[in-house]
Amino acid sequence: MDVLKFGALLMTMLGLVYGQNLPPTCDSQIYCYGPLLHTVQMAKIYSDSKTFVDMKMKYHPNETMQTFQEMMNRTLENPSIEEIKHFIDENFDPEGSEFEYWDPLDWTPKPTFLDKVIDPEYKVWAEKLHLLWKSLGRKMKDAVKDHQELYSIIYVPHPVIVPGGRFREFYYWDSYWIIRGLLLSGMTTTVKGMLENFLLIVDRFGFIPNGGRVYYAKRSQPPLLIPMIDSYVAHTHDTSFIEHNIDTMEKEFQHWIVNHTVTINKDGKKYVLARYMDQSVGPRPESYREDYESAAVFRTDEEKENYFSELKTAAESGWDFSSRWFVLNSTNKGNITNMKIRSIIPVDLNAIIYWNAQILSEYFKMLGNIPKSTEYRGIAEQWLDAVTKVLWHEEVGAWLDYDMINDMKRDYFYPSNIAPLWTGCYHAEQRDQYIGRILKYLERSRIMINMGGIPTTLEHSGEQWDYPNAWPPLQYIMIEGLDATGDPWARELAFKIAEKWVRSNYKAYNETEAMYEKYDATVLGGHGGGGEYETQLGFGWTNGVIMELLDKYGGNLTVRDRFDAGPVTQSISALAVASSTTGSQILTALLALLATLAAGSIGLFVYKKRSQTPTASKRGALCPKFCGGYMELKDLNFD
Repeated sequence: MDVLKFGALLMTMLGLVYGQNLPPTCDSQIYCYGPLLHTVQMAKIYSDSKTFVDMKMKYHPNETMQTFQEMMNRTLENPSIEEIKHFIDENFDPEGSEFEYWDPLDWTPKPTFLDKVIDPEYKVWAEKLHLLWKSLGRKMKDAVKDHQELYSIIYVPHPVIVPGGRFREFYYWDSYWIIRGLLLSGMTTTVKGMLENFLLIVDRFGFIPNGGRVYYAKRSQPPLLIPMIDSYVAHTHDTSFIEHNIDTMEKEFQHWIVNHTVTINKDGKKYVLARYMDQSVGPRPESYREDYESAAVFRTDEEKENYFSELKTAAESGWDFSSRWFVLNSTNKGNITNMKIRSIIPVDLNAIIYWNAQILSEYFKMLGNIPKSTEYRGIAEQWLDAVTKVLWHEEVGAWLDYDMINDMKRDYFYPSNIAPLWTGCYHAEQRDQYIGRILKYLERSRIMINMGGIPTTLEHSGEQWDYPNAWPPLQYIMIEGLDATGDPWARELAFKIAEKWVRSNYKAYNETEAMYEKYDATVLGGHGGGGEYETQLGFGWTNGVIMELLDKYGGNLTVRDRFDAGPVTQSISALAVASSTTGSQILTALLALLATLAAGSIGLFVYKKRSQTPTASKRGALCPKFCGGYMELKDLNFD
């Protein structure tokens, strides 16, 4: 059968399975589906399946397909590895050939945020991170615009900052932390160009794909475009940017409302909430072989197609992959084949949807469009109510993901469980009640036992978004969320998390001269592992998070501890003057301290004191509350 006809028939059959007329991940029979992709990827020529689909074609797709057909005919549909390698060498250029050298004109050697960093070693490090933006910058050749059919990359007119490593193109949610770091570096022109790229992509696709490749064009990532724009406007006061682009911002928000929402019935009332949801057929092209082989455990085409969709949906969440999405006998046990993310309502996604609606309401009000402002304020209020009624768990003291299959909240620790603090998705008038319960939740979870940061989960599944890995955006969400509450205890805990994270990142950099996409929470300076590819260097969001923490806390952070051998009563008195609303927490801390001393342990009474920080003794007092072995809250009932 002719290859072109076979490919079309294959996708038609897959798309019509179960009455759904779903498309492939993109229209390209080279990069997204069909026998050429299958033949090359299953030959295992490259250790990383992404390598092939990032290559540029030397000739028009029709000519490339014809050459492939001739090879298949000549070899009776069974080419050798060497014949496939020869075909690739003759018809494709190496990955990365779509870019040209670019030196950002808005980069300057001494951005002002460096002035806030008092520790000389951290300051030198921050200067090096600032320099890394140059190595992570990418500008597309004009040939990409003129011959897009030869490339898998999505053309954008302005240069971008990429994550690094195998991630050669832009990635959606990574860009939030990259942009915030660039703003601290004073690179506002680069940021504006990246935002204009995203807005052009929304106009073209209706949303922002997972990343800057055509094979990502049927899935997105956490919707952070509007918060990115809000960060840019807050930094530059360029309100005309809002006026010129408000319609496109609204278009992207509506994509999520139309394509990603479900109705949850609870206590006789219906609530609308968002979920991640892939809308295509077939394996992920960039992980084709891995998906195809792991799907072998399923017997039917329907089961395999459902599995492929779960994989792509997990990639849309950014958490690819994690036990957070496993559903086996109503638990988070199992493995990647037990993912049911399409049936899970995530806390962080819905907190972000609320945030988007709030910002849009404020923008429309600023532009004088009161009806639209009122509309989006109503959506925000509706989302707040749904997040509170469906996801908040009063006994646990946190927001929890919701399992639609088993009609229950999922009581497992994730940093995302407190994401509503970050986006303001909670009733501000009840702040003290929320904070009290959340701090008790974090205390029970023993979140500070690990030396390298807050772990992503408490499950040892071998997946990269699981224990012991710690990811920069999740540290940021916890730190910013706790700090934004204004509560003294929450803000002190935020500082301690930041201090630990910055120190661990610095140690890793000092030893390897590299920034990693993820780290090992259990080891100070350890970098992460697990998942389906090697740990990547660069790294865009890691740099952005560290820059922001140095900007925020640089006046108090030091590479080395400064100890004070003063009496234990200094720390106890610090507890005594804490807010009366946290009496039970103070008692817990005091008892833990006394128990440790009675057991003969050493060191807990030696508290750090920084001459620049009058509240250092309070920070030390947090240690007994949040250090200790991890535990899940299995003794609490679900609603």
